[in-house]
Amino acid sequence: MPAPDDRNDSEAREDREDGDDRYGATAAALLPLLGGTANLLSVTNCMTRLRVEVRDRSLVRGEALRALPGVLGVVEDAQAYQIVLGPGAVARVAPALERLTAPGVSAEALAERGAELKEERRARNATPFKLFLRRIAHIFVPLIPALIGCGIIAGAAGLLANLHWLPSLVPALTAIASGFMSLIAVFVGYQTAKEFGGTPILGGAVAAVIVHPGVTHVDAFGQKLSPGQGGVLGALAAALLAVYVERACRRLVPEALDVLLTPFLTVLLPGLVTLYGLMFVAGEVSTAIGRWADWLLSHGGAGAGFVLGGLFLPLVMLGLHQALIPIHTTLIAEQGYTVLLPILAMAGAGQVGAALAVYVRLARNLSVRKIIRSALPAGVLGIGEPLIYGVSLPLGRPFVTACVGGAFGGGLVGLAHQLGAKCGATAIGPSGWALFPLLKGNHGPAEAVAVYGAGLLVGYVVGFAATYFFGVSEEVGAEAGGGAAP
Repeated sequence: MPAPDDRNDSEAREDREDGDDRYGATAAALLPLLGGTANLLSVTNCMTRLRVEVRDRSLVRGEALRALPGVLGVVEDAQAYQIVLGPGAVARVAPALERLTAPGVSAEALAERGAELKEERRARNATPFKLFLRRIAHIFVPLIPALIGCGIIAGAAGLLANLHWLPSLVPALTAIASGFMSLIAVFVGYQTAKEFGGTPILGGAVAAVIVHPGVTHVDAFGQKLSPGQGGVLGALAAALLAVYVERACRRLVPEALDVLLTPFLTVLLPGLVTLYGLMFVAGEVSTAIGRWADWLLSHGGAGAGFVLGGLFLPLVMLGLHQALIPIHTTLIAEQGYTVLLPILAMAGAGQVGAALAVYVRLARNLSVRKIIRSALPAGVLGIGEPLIYGVSLPLGRPFVTACVGGAFGGGLVGLAHQLGAKCGATAIGPSGWALFPLLKGNHGPAEAVAVYGAGLLVGYVVGFAATYFFGVSEEVGAEAGGGAAP
């Protein structure tokens, strides 16, 4: 008989192995449905989606892919298949699939992929601005897990401080939560250089100037600088400038001197521009964003919230919602929370209400009801893609009525802001019920929770009512495979 501790360690190890096997099995099941190893060009992931670029789309078995257990939805865009697996699962399936496909990616395939994608993206991307927004999103998406973790820790520290519990632990939690945010400019600089083709560590080195305490001795535009001035916007601009300086150096500097002069000039020149220009300008822009958000909701109130909450689902559908991350991050740095996220999160409430109405109206349609049952828990937690692509968008009108529910929920949160009860989120990433631990307001977390909860309730109710009465017709029910309930 093993000792109890040995048995517990063994059981824990077996649980981890079972989890690894499960995700590995999912990856193995995905591979043939995507056309096999030779058909895969790249495998990446975001918070909820596995993004797979393929060589030949005709080899992809779409229906079988959607029916695979664990797959919450499949989205096909101009560049890739986006397979919705949900948070946690996607972070484990992606590396497992990469391990399975690595042997099949040859140098020739990579070269061919580069040429094909360059021409395909140039032809199919709607505008250069849209492409730029996607690249900005790629910079910030990898930072979201740290933002979530630190935001929850900050919320716990604030709760303990307000309740006067464990006072000796509060400073430690505050330090842990603040560490990442105090250096976020460095991470943004690193990611910016990486995304735009520069040397990541040089982008981080230039952006680090922004948070260095020594900037207080520098005068810019007749004012002393302060550490962190300009925030993520300044870091992004500084690192982007560093990328262009590095490219110029690679072209102009003799090869024998490249290893010395290129890093030297790449850090020095953008660093000086950052200190004597970018930090001040970016600081003014960051302050203006905070003032604009506060003015918009203080004066626009319900109207502004109605528009923002109603338009967010289409942004999610197009994947452009991630382009708002820099604005949210700037508001968190300037004000301690972003007042826009709770309003935008109301779109998910409208989606949940709409899905419930479809579930009730299509009482005889077992396939649709099964999809809703599997996707609804994720929707309640703020992951809207399964409901969007599995239910509301294919049916048509429920997508519109879900937007109506989000608009009314956003309107209520906006009205509360106008009346003096601000509701914000200390981090980005979660929404739905998962956002509750991150809520903060000008009158404390309790009021913020009440405002946000009321907005969710309104979004659920209006989304349900609009969909029940206007979103599902008898014809739609019949076409969906079973008819609507009488």
